[in-house]
Amino acid sequence: MNPEKDYTHRTWLAAVALLAVLGGVSLIPPCTVGGVALRRANILSDLVRFEEAAVESPSQVVLDEEEFRVDLTDIAAQIEAADTLVREREVRTTFEWRAGTPDSSLMACAAPVPEVRERIEAEYEAQSVVPVEDFDTTGRSPLHALYAKLLDGRDVRIAVLGDSFIEGDILTADLRERLQEHYGGCGAGFAPMASPLANFRRTVKTQARGWTPYNIMQYKTTPQALRDRYYVSGWVCQAAPGAQTRWECSDARQRLDPCLGARILFVSRGDSRAEVTLNDTLRRVFDIEGDEALRQIAVSGIPIRSLAFRVAEGADGFIGYGALLEGPGVGVDNYSVRSNNGQAMFRTDPAINAQAGAMLGYDLVVLQYGLNIMQQGIRNYDNYGAKVCRMIAYVRECFPRAAVLVLGVSDRSVRTDAGFEPMDALPFMTACQRAAARSECAAFWDTAAAMRALGGMERFVANGWAGKDYTHINYGGGRQVARALAAALHEGVRRAAERREFERRLELMRMNVADSLGERMVRSALFTPPAPIE
Repeated sequence: MNPEKDYTHRTWLAAVALLAVLGGVSLIPPCTVGGVALRRANILSDLVRFEEAAVESPSQVVLDEEEFRVDLTDIAAQIEAADTLVREREVRTTFEWRAGTPDSSLMACAAPVPEVRERIEAEYEAQSVVPVEDFDTTGRSPLHALYAKLLDGRDVRIAVLGDSFIEGDILTADLRERLQEHYGGCGAGFAPMASPLANFRRTVKTQARGWTPYNIMQYKTTPQALRDRYYVSGWVCQAAPGAQTRWECSDARQRLDPCLGARILFVSRGDSRAEVTLNDTLRRVFDIEGDEALRQIAVSGIPIRSLAFRVAEGADGFIGYGALLEGPGVGVDNYSVRSNNGQAMFRTDPAINAQAGAMLGYDLVVLQYGLNIMQQGIRNYDNYGAKVCRMIAYVRECFPRAAVLVLGVSDRSVRTDAGFEPMDALPFMTACQRAAARSECAAFWDTAAAMRALGGMERFVANGWAGKDYTHINYGGGRQVARALAAALHEGVRRAAERREFERRLELMRMNVADSLGERMVRSALFTPPAPIE
C-alpha cells in the first residue's frame, strides 16, 4: 500500500499565485471601456497609493436628445383641442357614488389631532431646517398659495414625480403621513390599476387580474394603440374581459385605514359597463358611453377599507390607470418610474394629464430626478439643466394651477481606493438643478444638504437607512428625508402666517389712522370758530 502523498505545499503555491495575479491586476491603470470609466482594482490600497493619471471622460453628461424632444407649443394645442372636444360633445367625465352621508365622526378621521400636532410642532422647532427656495418673481407665487391653503386647513393635493429613489412609496409614505397628521387628511393616494411592483409597496395592498400593464420605460414595446395614452404615473393597463382590481387600505402608516373617498381613473373608448364594490359588500354598476376622454368614478360617504373595480362589459378599448384613496385634507400621490431621468414625462399624453389635473386639482408637483444622470468625474450638466427647464414648463402646461418644486439630487457616495467617498459630481448637479428652478421661477429644495445635516450617506448606510450601494435610501432613510422636507414646507407655512399677521396689523394701523383723521375732520367741521366780523 502506497503512503498518502502530502499536497499541503500546493495550497501555499496556489495562494502565492493568486496574490501575484491580484497584485498584477492592481498595476493595471484606470481606463475607459465602451464609454465606461473603470477604476484601478488596488487590493493593497491601505499600503500602496498610486498617482493616477486622469481618465479621459466626456466634458458634460451625454444625453439621448431624442428622448428629451418636446414641442411645448404642440403640447398646449393638444390640451386645448382635447378640452374643446370634451365640451362640444358634452362628455360625462365624472360618475359619482355617494354611498352614505358624511357625519362629524366620519370627518374626524381626517382631522389633525391637537396633541399630535403639538408634538410635531415641537419637533419642527428642535431641528435645523433646510428651507425651500422659491424663485418666483411674479408676486403671485403658487407656492405661497399652497402655504395659505395649508394654513387655512383647506384641501391640498401633491404629486411627486420621480425615479427608483421613491419607488414603492419610499419617502412619499412618510411625507404623506407627516403632512396628514399635522394638517389633516387620509388615504394612500394613487395606486396603479396593475403593476409587477404592487407587492413591493406597503401603503396599499393591490390584487389585480385580467390586466396587461405596460411601463413607459418600455415605450417601444408598448402596443401602438396605447403608446399615446400614458399618464404621468408611467403605467397604462389594457383590460381583458372581466379584468378586475382590488385595493385594500394598509396600516403601514397612520391615516391610511380607512380612507374617506376614492377615485378610479380610466378611459373607455367604446361603450362599457363597470362594477365598483366598497368594503366587499356594497356594489354599484356604471354604464359608460364610449369616448377618448379620461373618466373618473368618485366614491364618498362612508369609511373605505377596500375598493374593487371590475370591467363587466366592453373590455375592448378599455384602459385602466388606477385609483386614488383619499379624504379631506392633504393628499400625496407617488408617481415613480424606475430608471427614469425625467424624459419619460414627455412621452405621456398631455391631454390625459391635464384632464386628470382638472379632476384632482394639484397644488404642488415635485420633480425628483437626476440620480440616474449624475456621473463621477463629470462636472458640466448644463445640457441636462436645459431639460429640467423643459420638465418644469411641461408640468405647468399639464397642471397650470400647481407650484413646481425641484428636488436636488440626494447625497451619494462612490467606492474609491480609500473606501466610499462623496461623489464629486454632486455639487455640480445640485447647482444645475437650482439654476434651472431659478430660470423658470420655480422652487428648489436641496436634498443632499438635508441628508448631510443628518450625517450624510455614510451615516444613512451605517444606520440601515440606505443600501450598501451608497445611492438608494430605503424606508428608514425615506422617513428621515420626508421629515426634513415636511419641516421645510411647514417653515413656509409658518412664514406665511407671520406675513398674514403683519398684514393684519398693518391694515389695522391704517384703519386707526383713517379713523383718527376722520375724527379730526368731523371735529374741525363742528367746532370751527366763526370768522371775525370786519
